[in-house]
Amino acid sequence: MAASSAEGVPETQDGKRRQFGNRFLSDPARVFHYNAWDNVEWSEEQAAAAERKVQENSSQRVCPEKQVDYEVNAHKYWNDFYKIHENGFFKDRHWLFTEFPELAPSHDHLMDLPLERQKSEVSKCRSSEDGPGLTTEQHRCSCPSHGCETQLPPVEETVIQKLGHLEMCADEFPGSSATYRILEVGCGVGNTVFPILQTNNDPNLFVYCCDFSATAVELVKTNPEYDPSRCFAFVHDLCNEDQSYPVPKDSLDVIVLIFVLSAIVPDKMQKAINRLSRLLKPGGMMLLRDYGRYDMAQLRFKKGQCLSGNFYVRGDGTRVYFFTQDELHALFTAAGLEKVQNLVDRRLQVNRGKQLTMYRVWIQCKYSKPRLPSASGEVSTPRT
Repeated sequence: MAASSAEGVPETQDGKRRQFGNRFLSDPARVFHYNAWDNVEWSEEQAAAAERKVQENSSQRVCPEKQVDYEVNAHKYWNDFYKIHENGFFKDRHWLFTEFPELAPSHDHLMDLPLERQKSEVSKCRSSEDGPGLTTEQHRCSCPSHGCETQLPPVEETVIQKLGHLEMCADEFPGSSATYRILEVGCGVGNTVFPILQTNNDPNLFVYCCDFSATAVELVKTNPEYDPSRCFAFVHDLCNEDQSYPVPKDSLDVIVLIFVLSAIVPDKMQKAINRLSRLLKPGGMMLLRDYGRYDMAQLRFKKGQCLSGNFYVRGDGTRVYFFTQDELHALFTAAGLEKVQNLVDRRLQVNRGKQLTMYRVWIQCKYSKPRLPSASGEVSTPRT
């Protein structure tokens, strides 16, 4: 039987800590004992109330003129955000190595920390995942323009122009000598990239990171932790089919999408995933964590903020979509990827000081690119 730490996070028999998601609320009277509870089951009444709320806040749509503005000026809204907040909005996501060990295959991040830090990291992961506080709901991994041309700084534009021919020069690109390559799309100010570089000490690792916001990318490049010998940050519009990535096809081991796919127009999602899929090596993995249907953030939108079904605009002009598992499965499989993981994470977050409860819904996915047949003609079977 597994042991349990003081914070209620079970340990395995060898003393290692399991993945997050092991604190369950069995006694409602204990709801305010911790900051968060995992895998909270919704009653039929709660689910029905959430559906009614979405129907209500979707009944009045944003006018066509404003929808055009949010589309054409998407880059402006994201740049304005980063100019205001710079790198002070989110904390680094060290929890990623527990949820996505593919980012540091030979490293056990939590076990390197003192016990109190381990408890702290677990608490951070379960109570502050890219969610807002009680007063604001902002996802801040800006990536995509949604049909507009990004205004790149002259230097960045020159770099992208020079890299535009890389599909024909597969041996000459940043990180070409690396044997393990990770790309994060929608990197923001580096809250995922820098923990990867700090944690994964593989000398053959190279990390690429891009964002739709030139301001965010500049903040990454001016961070003291930015090392051009191990990382390449660049401005990129996920939805611009004419804009090349700085790597050739079949070159990446991992692509990371953390709260970013939800920021693009739904009818452009499939082509964006298709393009990314082509960059993966056979056996490479696409990792996603994003907003799920009926998340607290969706229920808090007011009438007049809905752009289309389950797609909304926030007060600062940035946009967000709320997924179902089936929708994401369809996107990935249509791009030729195979399911490794597709789960819904229903969490109850608690503000013990104000005695408030907040129901969060996230979806976490791992999809792999099929491996090439071996000499014997066998192909490895993906997990389900």
